Amino acid sequence: MTSDTETPESGGTPDNGAPTKAGFVALIGEPNAGKSTLLNRMVGSKVSIVTHKVQTTRSRVRGIAMEGSAQIVFVDTPGLFRPRRRLDRAMVAAAWGGAADADIIVLLIEAHRGLTEGVQAIIDSMRDRIPRGQQVALAINKIDRVKAEVLLALSQKLNDSFPFSETFMISAEKGYGVDRLRQWIAAELPSGPWFYPEDQIADLPMRQIAAEITREKLTLRLHEELPYQLTVETEKWEDRKDGSTRIDQIIYVARDGHKGIVLGNRGETVKGVGQAARVDLTEFLGRPVHLFLQVKVRPNWLEEPERYSEMGLDFKDGN
Repeated sequence: MTSDTETPESGGTPDNGAPTKAGFVALIGEPNAGKSTLLNRMVGSKVSIVTHKVQTTRSRVRGIAMEGSAQIVFVDTPGLFRPRRRLDRAMVAAAWGGAADADIIVLLIEAHRGLTEGVQAIIDSMRDRIPRGQQVALAINKIDRVKAEVLLALSQKLNDSFPFSETFMISAEKGYGVDRLRQWIAAELPSGPWFYPEDQIADLPMRQIAAEITREKLTLRLHEELPYQLTVETEKWEDRKDGSTRIDQIIYVARDGHKGIVLGNRGETVKGVGQAARVDLTEFLGRPVHLFLQVKVRPNWLEEPERYSEMGLDFKDGN
């Protein structure tokens, strides 16, 4: 596996010569609805970071799943929420952009939270933003947390509020109902050649996936607002002759005080983050990884176009 992936001109065809299908599917919903967990479950590998904190997905992560002769390209968009900062606005713009460009949209909501104000706002926005005729499926997630009669009532209420093409009851974490959702998506995709080779699982550059893995570990270890005030960039990537990979990353924080928190007492926090990220990277790449982390203060990184480009976001969308 190399340090970067590119979209090929021709993705290939199945060995049995069956007619192929391919298309893009946008996963949208409130922050923490389970979109990243569902994406990873669909793809069968970790391509999107998963934490208990909201707004952790920043870019439109594309994970690629195969179902028979259909290639499903999932777009795991940032959670839709009321934006406050430039970064927030860029993330929300990326989410709606991913939805508008998709062949199918899947709105993911949490069963135990139901029709929240946030979900209602997304449904209201879909009426204005989604092209007429575009298929939108409803996936009610975390169904193991509520009783069957509650699920049925919630499904009825949601379908009364929007003309969903289909409704699915799932648990992205445990896998319930996910196969049925994937099969339905595959059947509804347009006919056409695959976009990617059959064995490719994501179209993010490996450098960016590596940075996201490290950012996940930081988010899990740090508290309050700090995870949203930092970003991780892969500065260097070297595939060595001995079969290992050296990865150098920079953790950018906005304040000197944040640097001390990320480093921890005698560097223990950043050391623990590095160890945890190295385990995931070694498993993901299938080769030994040597990970080196630096922490640097950049007070205005949230206003730098280059940082947004590294995250796959458009700086102008934050205006």
